Amino acid sequence: MDPILILITIVAYFVVLFGISYITSRKADNESFFVGNRKSSWYIVAFAMIGSAISGVTFVSVPGMVAVNNFAYLQMVIGFAVGQFIIAFVLIPLFYKMNLTSIYEYLENRFGISSYKTGAWFFFISKTLGAAVRLFLVCAVLQFLVFEPFGLPFILNVAVSIALVWLYTYKGGVKTLIWTDSFKTLCLIVSVIMCIYYIASDMGFGFGSMLSAINDNNYSQIFFFDDINDKRYFFKQFLAGVFTVIAMTGLDQDFMQKNLSCKNPKDSQKNLIVSGVLQIVIILLFLMLGVLLYMFVASNNISIPEKSDELFPMLATGGYFPVIVGILFIIGLISAAYAAAGSALTSLTTSFTVDILGSSKKGSDSTTANKRKKVHMAMAIVMGIVIIVINLLNNTSVINAVYVLASYTYGPILGMFAFGIFTKLTVKDKYIPLVAILSPLLCLIIDLNSEKWLNGYSFSYELLIMNAAFTFIGLLLLTKKTKVEKELEH
Repeated sequence: MDPILILITIVAYFVVLFGISYITSRKADNESFFVGNRKSSWYIVAFAMIGSAISGVTFVSVPGMVAVNNFAYLQMVIGFAVGQFIIAFVLIPLFYKMNLTSIYEYLENRFGISSYKTGAWFFFISKTLGAAVRLFLVCAVLQFLVFEPFGLPFILNVAVSIALVWLYTYKGGVKTLIWTDSFKTLCLIVSVIMCIYYIASDMGFGFGSMLSAINDNNYSQIFFFDDINDKRYFFKQFLAGVFTVIAMTGLDQDFMQKNLSCKNPKDSQKNLIVSGVLQIVIILLFLMLGVLLYMFVASNNISIPEKSDELFPMLATGGYFPVIVGILFIIGLISAAYAAAGSALTSLTTSFTVDILGSSKKGSDSTTANKRKKVHMAMAIVMGIVIIVINLLNNTSVINAVYVLASYTYGPILGMFAFGIFTKLTVKDKYIPLVAILSPLLCLIIDLNSEKWLNGYSFSYELLIMNAAFTFIGLLLLTKKTKVEKELEH
């Protein structure tokens, strides 16, 4: 695919994006940046959440993964939807009642300052690493398709990508993100549907025959109940989906920042339920696309790339289909990637400004506004540095390690919130950071030795649940008696 055409596509996309950003960020203040003035319409937020939940990694990886995992990922996505129901009816009423700007303020109110800072730092580390890796993988694709043909270095690629994300989130924050993410979601959905249409048409399928061919293909198996040691085993995937979405959506400032921008808790609940159901539909489309891609390479004797992540980019931009498929792929890729990066940068800025620096959230506070802008710039620079370091290491195992580390950091957050919500016990707050560090370490030791200790059992995403359980138990060990209990003893 011509690099100039790709560049024109990207520029046109960002012209529209910056237009939306300019319109939505007028008269923006701190409250607009942090919580969107709590005036967002729930259906707009629900639509925007799809773009936030689906990253560039999802856009590239999910179609390629069907050769190994079939449609097993859908089991986890069904768990996501159930998890969103739990968030809607357990966490949302609580957060709105407390009128939170950062959800980690709950930990301060419930336990104390050490818990609050621990939750904020764990979120900061995991979101920085996760966002950097997601954007890195997209930068790698853009380097291959655009920057290398023009002889431009990777560091310029990163600088341009980070600058674009920083610019369109600079002023409006959440208020802007909800509209830009809605635009990105639209691009994402149109891209995947049109790619399916053109690829199916090229293979001579009508709508009905396409569905029959996908259904008859061995890759389309969804449910796996046979082998508990299989990472695709239903209850592993489903339960991991439920708890993963509770931790990585319900207890993640990135996603909850948008949910808390709705006008009231009922609207926020509607948003979560609708976006959860829509996500199942969108992921199913990506999986269907994956089956079509593998059917296409099989029928045309095309060599499958070593890395499954490369299948969709290779076919979309390699001249196998009409040029429009390549353009749609680029639009979908950058839509997914920059939606995730923009959301992450805004939430990191909010959490660091409010939670770690302890700045006031009042919209009229010019000092907070100045500090927030400096933090916003600093977060962009940090994200850029992490991307460059990952590229220098040039090892995909590093990427996997970063994702594992990011998932580990959500376990203590989940454990702390669960303990706070489901018990009324008080704890020795100053020791909570120690529990939050020891729990993931204990999980790591068990994970490394699970096959030897547990008769060949291999952990998957359920490590998050175990991590949270260890944190919960650790907090039980730190419980202290209240003044009333002490008086009763005497």
